[in-house]
Amino acid sequence: MSMLPKQKVYHGILQELRKYIDENNLQPGDKLPSERVLSEKLQAGRSSIREALRAMELLGLIETRHGEGTFLSAYRPYHSVEVLSSFILQGNNTRNDLLFAKKIIEKEAAKIAYDCMDDEDISQLLEIVEDQSLNDNAKHVAFFQYLFHKTENLLLAKVWQLMDEFSYTISSLSYERSFYLDLIELYQSKNYAKIEDLFYSLSVEK
Repeated sequence: MSMLPKQKVYHGILQELRKYIDENNLQPGDKLPSERVLSEKLQAGRSSIREALRAMELLGLIETRHGEGTFLSAYRPYHSVEVLSSFILQGNNTRNDLLFAKKIIEKEAAKIAYDCMDDEDISQLLEIVEDQSLNDNAKHVAFFQYLFHKTENLLLAKVWQLMDEFSYTISSLSYERSFYLDLIELYQSKNYAKIEDLFYSLSVEK
């Protein structure tokens, strides 16, 4: 479906705002130009600029301070995730698809990390599992953050992080404690072939 003319203008303004922020190396806390100045710089109507800024504010990308102006915010992924999830994560099928897709990405990360695991890495994973200061969800995140770090695939890690943040809006997602210990055992015994089976058989706590 092609965008309507108004949608194209709106989308273009968002792209230009992103470009402006990058080119001027703006950091969280830096002030954005006024609507009038942005309108002149981007060759767009004030109403379109205002609409784009409101969308960015809704997602937590900017903040408006009364009497001071508009400032770039530090990106808060959970803020935008909560807003977006209320619209796109409707219906059981969508929720189930998300959890299923997340499990697949975690499985692939576990397999990619396999060749990079040494005794020190295994000790680190065991420490995470045995850390009594972490609840089940925190352990799950810490465990897989470590695995994604070992994959050295930044894009895969970012996709997983976003899916993980979305999953927390609909479900408490962690695996049985035995799963993490079994995966560590597979790393220790160099049993790559069983990783697929382990993920296939696990249950998800909701």
